[in-house]
Amino acid sequence: MVRLVPIGKAYAGCVQFQQLQYFVAVAETRHFTRAAELVHVAQPSLSQQIRALERELGADLFRRARGNITLTDAGEALLPLARRILADTDTARHEVQEVAQLRSGRVRLGATPSLCTGLLPDVLRAFHDRYPGVRLLIEEGGSHDLVRELARGALDLALVVLPLPTPSPALTTVELLREDLVVVSSPDAPRPGRGRRAVRIADLEGERLVMFRHGYDLRELTVAACRAEGFEPGFAVEGGEMDAVLGFARAGLGVAVVPRMVAARSGHGLRVTPLARPGLYRTIALAHRSDVAPPRAARELQRMLLER
Repeated sequence: MVRLVPIGKAYAGCVQFQQLQYFVAVAETRHFTRAAELVHVAQPSLSQQIRALERELGADLFRRARGNITLTDAGEALLPLARRILADTDTARHEVQEVAQLRSGRVRLGATPSLCTGLLPDVLRAFHDRYPGVRLLIEEGGSHDLVRELARGALDLALVVLPLPTPSPALTTVELLREDLVVVSSPDAPRPGRGRRAVRIADLEGERLVMFRHGYDLRELTVAACRAEGFEPGFAVEGGEMDAVLGFARAGLGVAVVPRMVAARSGHGLRVTPLARPGLYRTIALAHRSDVAPPRAARELQRMLLER
């Protein structure tokens, strides 16, 4: 267990909190002077504390060469642990500083871009109306990126798509909803699926798809469904985020497979066609770290999401 004490108390045999701050600053800037400016301390003092940390741990953390600071193997091993300790301490500080009735505080929530468009606006509006003093910090990303940010303590909660790209025993996930996917296209273009009221996945073989960028959960899901039907999907354009994909489909460049909630919110100028049974859906879950309870404000948002 790492014992942390204030920098001003010269206890022997202790890793100090500020030393970890200084170490992370140098690791991220790869420059002692810039790191000192970042943490608002004199450069000689920062260097002295880094040396003290290295003596305490019994290993060099940096390879020092003129104009070239790199991490040693020991430094690489310490960096994610130091970041997690600092993030957890920051979370604890905000938790303690929250006042009764949640009049202050913050929630760091990660979500995929499609969920930011479809699910979150109504829930976040209700949360903000009830707790106007709580800051909402939203990070958009794919499930893989959000899981990584949760693990290093940069997020309190994340809305992710199951199954996770890399299952993690350090995360707790609670299934939130199963959402149908639909096909959107321009009303001026021929109706997909030869005019059927519901489109089969097999019908997409003759369509040009507007496709999301690599790493997007919806891309992997759609491509996998097409391959399961025995064909490789053809793309009219690819690489977009949600707004771009909807815009390209609206302009008649091709058809896109998107969540029903997104289509409902962005339906102006789009034809929405359901997928024939068994259809295609995605499972949304709420995730948080198993070893650290979310802050109070995050727990309240979690409750509102689960009860929505």
